[in-house]
Amino acid sequence: MAKGVYSSMSVILAALTSDPNLLRCELHRLQGQVLLQGEPRANAVGVGAYAQEEVLLRRFSSSEALSLDSLVPPHESEALLFHAGQLPVGLSLEENTQPFRSRRWLFALHGGVQGFELLRAPLLASLPDHLRRQVRGGTEGELLFAVFLRRLRDLGRTEDPRLEAEVAGRVLADTAREVAQAAAQAGVTRTPTLNLVATNGILLAATRYGEHPLYCTRLEGAAECELCEVTPSTPDTQPAVGAHRRRRTVVVASALKRTTGWVELAHGHTLAVGPDLQMHELSGT
Repeated sequence: MAKGVYSSMSVILAALTSDPNLLRCELHRLQGQVLLQGEPRANAVGVGAYAQEEVLLRRFSSSEALSLDSLVPPHESEALLFHAGQLPVGLSLEENTQPFRSRRWLFALHGGVQGFELLRAPLLASLPDHLRRQVRGGTEGELLFAVFLRRLRDLGRTEDPRLEAEVAGRVLADTAREVAQAAAQAGVTRTPTLNLVATNGILLAATRYGEHPLYCTRLEGAAECELCEVTPSTPDTQPAVGAHRRRRTVVVASALKRTTGWVELAHGHTLAVGPDLQMHELSGT
């Protein structure tokens, strides 16, 4: 179970829901539970979501007000990935703000590698040409995303809509382990913190590698919704009542206001969630 609350320079929030029409409602339920800003305040914020066959990304500075309601896309979406982080001076917002996107995949990193400059060249060299060309910015997250995509490509599963959540989870965990091993080989003595989250709108995978916590929870259906004005006295004949009772949503977060109802992933463990919204925890990474 969750042991404490962690706030860092980088914050991740991800959700996969059974009802794309109710993503707004599900995020609203997280009020008072999750943090959207670390310390010091983020200067780069990104939100990725899905609109049928399109993947939409919004990137903006943290001067804009941040609230759960403000993250909601203007369309229905079965998944959302949010990241707020601190970009070093000189790095452009457009090229370096997480989450990163490739086709239907969205990816974000919470944490980093001390001495990453020692790993950049060998990791780039491990990539096929088309993935190497995709790495346009200077952050760890974008390069780790390319390593993840390379591993999916090696399995022939990059664009497979039937990709199993457990397989994606293993690939994500292997990505973290590969980077940690490269760091050790380069002489980096401090264990990297590599909390990785990836989604293709159908599945959600999250892996924790290192000391920084990563939390998950599943929101169960309920016949109440402040936003939709659904209350226990609303007649069952109203379609919204059944929809809100059936909804299920899995949420991953790196920073919480309170941990009640949340589970903390252990170091080396991975969460894999498929369209059925069942939470599978994988270990042995």
